[in-house]
Amino acid sequence: MKLIVFDIDDTLTKSEYQHQTAYVNAMKEFGILEINQNWASYQHHTDSYILKENYEHNLNKAFEFSFIKDFEIRMTELMLSFNKVSEISGAKDMMASIMTQKDYAVAFATGSLLKPAIIKLQQAEIEFDEKLVVGSNQIYEREGIVQQAINQAKEFYKVDVFENIISVGDGIWDLNTAQNLDVHFMGIGMKNYADFEKAGIKAHIKDWNDFDLNGVEKIFGI
Repeated sequence: MKLIVFDIDDTLTKSEYQHQTAYVNAMKEFGILEINQNWASYQHHTDSYILKENYEHNLNKAFEFSFIKDFEIRMTELMLSFNKVSEISGAKDMMASIMTQKDYAVAFATGSLLKPAIIKLQQAEIEFDEKLVVGSNQIYEREGIVQQAINQAKEFYKVDVFENIISVGDGIWDLNTAQNLDVHFMGIGMKNYADFEKAGIKAHIKDWNDFDLNGVEKIFGI
C-alpha cells in the first residue's frame, strides 16, 4: 500500500487569510502584541512554534503546550466568524477519487493547530477522517508532524510499512520536510514555484485539475 500525506493550507484549502487573521488576532487577545509576521524567518513553520516564540518574547515566561487549549478555542471561534474557506481548485474531486484507490492510503499533516485545520477541511468539503489529521498542538517540528501522520495512517489502515510515501505541499518548508524524512514530494501552487524550481523538484502541479496519479507514479518510479 502507498501513502499520500497532504498539507492543508494552500494545498487543499484556500485558507491563508482566514487562518493568519484568526491566528494573529487571537495572539493579540492573549496579550501577545509584538508579533513577527515574517513567517519564513522561523526555524519551524508551525502554529505552535511561532506561538511559542512570540509568547516568550512578549510575556517573558516559558511557553507550555497547555496554553494551546484555550488559544485554539479562541482562534477557531475567530475563524468561524469569517467567510468559509474554499477548496484549491479540483481538490474535492481529487480526494474523492483517491479514496476509491484500494492501493492508496491518505493522511493529513499540517503546521496549523488541529481544530482550525478540521474546520478548513469541513468548509471546503474535502473528504477526510479526523483520525488521519495531525496538527502542531503537541509538536513544533514539521518532520514530527508528518511522521506522526504516517504512524497514524499505519494504525488506521492496519499496515506495517508503506511501500512508497508521497508528501504534497505548497511551501519550500514542505519540500525540506519531505527530504529530511526521505519521502517523495510533489509541490502545488505557483506562490513558491520559484523556490521549487531552484530546488529541482521532480513533480509540481498548479492545482488539482492538473493532477494525474499515473503520471506522478511514473515520475517517482513507483
